[in-house]
This record gives sequence, C-alpha cells and structure tokens, in this order.
Amino acid sequence: MFVPDVSVILPCAGSGTRFSAPYPKELHCLAPGVTVLDRSLEAVVELAKSGLDVRLVVVFGPHKMDTVRYLARYAETLHLVFVYQNESLEPDLAGAIRSALPMTRGPVALVLPDIVVSGPDSAGSLLAALRLTEVTGWGVVAAREHDPAVLRQMGALAVVEEDGALTVREATDKPADPAGFNAFWGMVAAAADQAHRLPDVVGKDVASPLAGASAHLVEGMVNYNTPAG
Repeated sequence: MFVPDVSVILPCAGSGTRFSAPYPKELHCLAPGVTVLDRSLEAVVELAKSGLDVRLVVVFGPHKMDTVRYLARYAETLHLVFVYQNESLEPDLAGAIRSALPMTRGPVALVLPDIVVSGPDSAGSLLAALRLTEVTGWGVVAAREHDPAVLRQMGALAVVEEDGALTVREATDKPADPAGFNAFWGMVAAAADQAHRLPDVVGKDVASPLAGASAHLVEGMVNYNTPAG
C-alpha cells in the first residue's frame, strides 16, 4: 500500500464566479501550454523533485471534469487521488478541506489552484513551509501586503520578526477590518498531528490555527479568482 511522505489538498470544486469566464479559473492560459493550475502546482512538483512521495488530493465537483482530465498529466509525478465534494453536506472551502482530510497521510499542505506564487524562491516555497512545521507545527507561504482591499479578500496575517524568525502573530480569513495585518497566505502546511485543524484556517467564527505559525515570505502572489488577475 502506497504511503506518501506528504499530502497536498487541492480544492477545485469552487465555481469561481468572480472570475467571470466560461471555463474553470484554474485552466486559464498564462502562456502557451501553461495554465494557472500548472503555475500553482510548481511548488508541489518541487516536493516530488526533492525526493518526497507526494499524494495530491484533488477535491472536485460535477462541473470540474475538465480540470480532472487536465490533471492526468501529473500522474507520473504525483500520486493523484480525487474526492467528490458534496456541497449539501460539506459546503465552501472548509468543507472541501474536510472532504479531503480522510485521504491524507503525513504532513498536509493546502494549495489553492487559483493562487500563483512569484519570485526567485517560489518553487521551493512549499518545501520551506513544510520544514517550518517541524518547529511550530504550522508553516505558511506568505507575501507582504498593505492594501486593505486586498487583505479583505485573502487570508490575512500579521507577520512579525522574533529572534530572527518570522512568526504569525494573528490570522483571520477575509477580515472586515484589515487594520493591523501586513501579509496574506497562499499556501499552508501543517504537521500530521495538526492537520485536522486545516478547515479552521478558512473557517468563520473560529480561532485560526495559524496564530503562532512560522512564515516563509515570498516576493509576491497573484489571485486569479478575479477578472483583474
């Protein structure tokens, strides 16, 4: 029986209505033969290149069969597992994560298919975050941001430097009042014994488990779930 070194949850069941396109947002073409999905998975592929056995748990809905077919190109690199999200039982992004968790083993990362990390260290950013979980149980790939409008739409973080290390002092998803936040996350990694709390990262009216997490900063991130992306 295959047992992965690390699992990655890729929630692809969302409709992405803000993207306003007739095709899944993650299949938007950025260059010939390169989609948003390919770019968002670069850091996951890098995990496999580093020697780790990676299970990619893809959460999909009935309208995402094009995405399911597209992901076949990764079958030789990643161990692909597909989980159907029943929106009536497990709605929204938190529900997608809960749907995927039973199929995960080992440390677990959450990668969003419409978030692309940029900068010279982008490919190795998820590996860096996974290594940080050995310190605090949680690692986040984050980018600095001070625009209140952007922070209101993202997983906002207050990142501080303590004893030479970057730590998340406070975290909340899509804050109504973004004052005090200076960054947002694009990928999250949790140690195996903390992974059950991953739905709370995007939950409402719950304390975020990212408070106290170690942070790995990258140059920037783009959210392609908007027409402006």
